[in-house]
Amino acid sequence: MRKLFFSELSCRETKLQSVNFYSWFQFDKGKLSSKPSLQSPSSIETLIKVAEPLLLPQFKPTDYVEILAQIHEELETCKPDQKSNLFLLQFQVFRGLGESKLSLRSLQLAWEKSTSIHEKLIYDAWLKYEKKGEEPISDLLSSCHKCCQKFNLLDYVSQLSTESITEETNYPLQGSNMVYFKIGDDMVACDRRKIAALSSPLHTMLNGGFKESKLEVVDMSSNGISPLAMRAVSKFSLTGKLPHFAPEVLLEILDFSNKYCCKCLKEACDRKLATFVHTRQDAVDYMECALELGCTILAAACLNVLLDELPAWLNEEHVVNLFSNMNKAHLSTLVGNASFSLFCFLSEVAMSVDPKSETTVLFLEKLVESATENRQNQFALHQLGCVKFLRKEYVEAEDLFNLAFSAGHVYSIAGLARIASFRGNKHLSIKMLDSVISSCQMPLGWMYQERSLYTEGDAKWESLNRATESDPTLVYPYMYRAAYLMKKQSIEAALVEINRVLGFKLSLECLEMRFCLHIALEDYRGALRDIHAMITLDPEWRMFEGRVLVGQMKVLVMEHVERWTAGDCWMHLYDRWSAVDDIGSLSVICQMLESDLPKGVLYFRQSLLLLRLNCPEAAMRSLALAREHASSKHERLVYEGWILYDTGHCEEGLRKAEESIAIHRSFEAFFLKAYALADSGPDPPSPAAVVSLLEEALKCASDRLRKGQALNNLGSVYVDCGKLDQAAECYSNALKIGHTRAHQGLARVHFLRNDRNKAYEEMTKLVEKARNNASAYEKRSEYCERDLTRADLHMVTKLDPLRVYPYRYRAAVLMDNHKEKEAIAELSHAIAFKADLHLLHLRAAFHEHIGNVSAALRDCRAALSVDPTHQEMLELHTRVHTQEP
Repeated sequence: MRKLFFSELSCRETKLQSVNFYSWFQFDKGKLSSKPSLQSPSSIETLIKVAEPLLLPQFKPTDYVEILAQIHEELETCKPDQKSNLFLLQFQVFRGLGESKLSLRSLQLAWEKSTSIHEKLIYDAWLKYEKKGEEPISDLLSSCHKCCQKFNLLDYVSQLSTESITEETNYPLQGSNMVYFKIGDDMVACDRRKIAALSSPLHTMLNGGFKESKLEVVDMSSNGISPLAMRAVSKFSLTGKLPHFAPEVLLEILDFSNKYCCKCLKEACDRKLATFVHTRQDAVDYMECALELGCTILAAACLNVLLDELPAWLNEEHVVNLFSNMNKAHLSTLVGNASFSLFCFLSEVAMSVDPKSETTVLFLEKLVESATENRQNQFALHQLGCVKFLRKEYVEAEDLFNLAFSAGHVYSIAGLARIASFRGNKHLSIKMLDSVISSCQMPLGWMYQERSLYTEGDAKWESLNRATESDPTLVYPYMYRAAYLMKKQSIEAALVEINRVLGFKLSLECLEMRFCLHIALEDYRGALRDIHAMITLDPEWRMFEGRVLVGQMKVLVMEHVERWTAGDCWMHLYDRWSAVDDIGSLSVICQMLESDLPKGVLYFRQSLLLLRLNCPEAAMRSLALAREHASSKHERLVYEGWILYDTGHCEEGLRKAEESIAIHRSFEAFFLKAYALADSGPDPPSPAAVVSLLEEALKCASDRLRKGQALNNLGSVYVDCGKLDQAAECYSNALKIGHTRAHQGLARVHFLRNDRNKAYEEMTKLVEKARNNASAYEKRSEYCERDLTRADLHMVTKLDPLRVYPYRYRAAVLMDNHKEKEAIAELSHAIAFKADLHLLHLRAAFHEHIGNVSAALRDCRAALSVDPTHQEMLELHTRVHTQEP
């Protein structure tokens, strides 16, 4: 069977003409070799290629806690116009840590703290770009007033105060009140005093020692202004307002105001011209004029349109050149002091489109020029170095990495080591990394990972293991070990290794590798499960170094898997759901979506599973699809309510639930209302109100999966109310219909009844049913003696090293035993790869306890960067701050 499958991979061109599957078996540079024997493991090995980890073009300080603390301290004392740049730096720190929610919040704060038009424009466009995944639900979010934050340039400008013309009228007045400007055959009558008041040069010309001060008729024919434009100038001098004219006339007036330094007139023209910028071509046409004449509002209007249309024009050389050819004066007109923010954004977009493009290089070079402080310089130099490295321009890349490293960006040593290796000097690469490792009190995972690239044998294995120990989120070590085990030991051993990381981090690369291992084991159902997971996470994912679209691979695999009926699918979904197999459940739902079953409810179930798997972006995409495929208005309102709830708009979500209930009383509408009610408003609702809603939900038609969830939630409310008998009944009923997670609630009831042994037994049932579930072990640890607790928490860290409770527990035990250094080290180990408020809070408290006030204050500030509103953290920060010498 395996031979047949791989034969199809290499010759199925008739159905999938866009893919040449023979190319998967290439061994020489770009040339097809003879097809390998498909009866040997080598046919799998050709598919499993572990690429070197990417050199990340991100700001990655060695001690991010120290940088976050510095930023927080500077935000407390800096001027208002400096705050947006500090939040931009904070954004880059969180981006380097992979904390997407925190980085987006920092970008939002940069927008809020912007003090200039330019910054508002840049951050508004950047936020829009970062949220482009929300486009399918943008209409819904825009209906929520709290979501409407689109920056309107002209509205903003209209609120700015302008200088009155009368402020410029305090010149000594002489002569007649009228003056006539001759333009060709036309005469334009003007009030001499009012015209003179427009600027100092005009005042000197008309009232000073020049001959024009003696003339009633002044010839302006050679000044490039038409009679129509001159009459508009005259009217402006009298009223302070410009009439509506075509852009050509306004440009004449603008040129006049620039020649004669008429500040108010120029500003009025600037505003009027800005209203004519609507399209990209408008922006390009007006930009040069705006920059040459220093028209900040017109330039901002052009920038507004161009940023709004990113990334559409990145391949248009004439538009790109507008930015790359700007000198300092032009940049000052365009963005004031925000040039670093501008090119930071432009380079970010350019890199996401094509990191090797000339456009990316141009923008990054301008970013380097725009850096005004050391941390900006580190980041800009490193980013440009990464791009040069990708373009194989190693000499320039080396210079840039050296500059970044010298400025303090230690991660840039990874680029230098790669370049040394490409030149055949792996010994130098190892020496560089050994130097960095030895200089760090707590070396980071990426340092060992990079070192592993240049070593062999036991040294390589040791570096990979140290990398995983220091930072378990790095996927390369798992993939390399899995590939090695498959070659040297067994496919089963490789599968165990790759499952280690997939147990807590759904990486597309790791799913692809596991797919290949399942094919090698002739486990086509398992292979299909991983294909479905990849499709759900990213429908556009391309497998095997980008050669094959994941959907095309599914077509091949499906031919080797028995197709299930709708009844079979429901049965398997119940089984997978009850076994707490979320990826297996996703696979079943993917198959059900290919049937005639109602798709809205299936996409909704998919979104719930993706939230459990910590894939919020994919979950929101599925929820948007649920809304799109809803079979009725009341069903659509429920999905809209969940979208609003999940984006933090609980009150709006509650209203959607109530609208749905008014049309049709359904399980999902009442369930949504219960959730939204619990989180809306400053005061929590009474438990009776939530109980009533969940009971109403249970009266409505639904399947066992959702009813089990409702019973479980109802049990939790009863526990909070102290009604343990009712809670136990709810949990027991949930278990009867296969809601396995109810064991956890029932264990809590036993514990509250002072029966700890029974609670432990109940959680053991969950541990046995939900195999390798870190949460189950963590909850069971609460109900056993210390030795068993340690064993369970050790298993938690082994299964999911991102769960923070085990580190906190172990640190607390060490602190109780007066092992302060070991306790702090336990927390520091986890903090190094996870920016967690609770870990930082506990470490700050430990530092305070041992009298290390500066370290405590540092951790407080970093923790408040993660959550500025955490009350206990704020209190600790205040207390520690008063102790600072």
